[in-house]
Amino acid sequence: MGLGTVAVLVLCNVVWALNVVVSKIAVGDLGMPPLAYAFGRSLLVTLFLLPLLRPVPKQLWKVLAIGIAISGGSFALLSVGLRDASPSASGIVSLSGAPLTVLFAILFLGERVRWKRALGIALTFLGVIVAVSSPAGVESADGLWLVFLSAVVGALGAVFIKPLEISSIRLQAWAGLGSTVLLAPLSLATESNQWAPIAAHPVELIGCLIFASLLVSVGAHTAYYQMLQRHETNEVVPLTLLTPLFTIALGAWLTGDPIGARLLIGAGIAITGVSVIVLRPSTTFAKRYLVRSRL
Repeated sequence: MGLGTVAVLVLCNVVWALNVVVSKIAVGDLGMPPLAYAFGRSLLVTLFLLPLLRPVPKQLWKVLAIGIAISGGSFALLSVGLRDASPSASGIVSLSGAPLTVLFAILFLGERVRWKRALGIALTFLGVIVAVSSPAGVESADGLWLVFLSAVVGALGAVFIKPLEISSIRLQAWAGLGSTVLLAPLSLATESNQWAPIAAHPVELIGCLIFASLLVSVGAHTAYYQMLQRHETNEVVPLTLLTPLFTIALGAWLTGDPIGARLLIGAGIAITGVSVIVLRPSTTFAKRYLVRSRL
């Protein structure tokens, strides 16, 4: 794998990390209702990828259910959690998705786990617990529980992707459509004044939505899957572990996240655990979604 590929993957990690910070700014500082924000992101993805909705895929309802889980559903929960939680702590808690995917694969697909991956699972959860037990994590516990639930939903979707007969980019299109249809009534039923923040901060919020939809969901993810097509999974997927590190750095810089020793130690333990999981083989689920399940 050459330097050009590494540079592309590092840039993808920066974009994914920045997406957490941008979403925090959108739903926190700018006051955008989180479900409306997630709806706007999904709508733009759908409109941009509209031609890819044809032909209608086989197992349409399964495609929609899995797409919603790994896209709009998990992103909506993350957005709600970010109202209270910091981007840095959220990035670490999101690492729970990797061991959760393995655990769901054991439960639903008969995945076999030996001691090394079991150790990786334990280390990841231990690291997350250490990180969220920091003062900043305790203060935002309600939000971090929602971020963890986001990881649960994303992992449930990710574990069932492998048998689908659909390309990653077309899955993104259908995930956007399904998420749009689901999130529109949810936002209308549970939120109010969806347009007021956009009227007050049109340039900033439209910029956030364009970044989250086109640059992240379409641009970065497309580049990531192209790299997976050209190189071995075990060469590409471990580099996605840079995302939480960039999230911590960007959170401290852009949103003033409190970064203490406990959060950093927890992050190190969790990343070590996920790296063990990522490098072990699996026959039942697609490893490329271990860390990057959210489209």
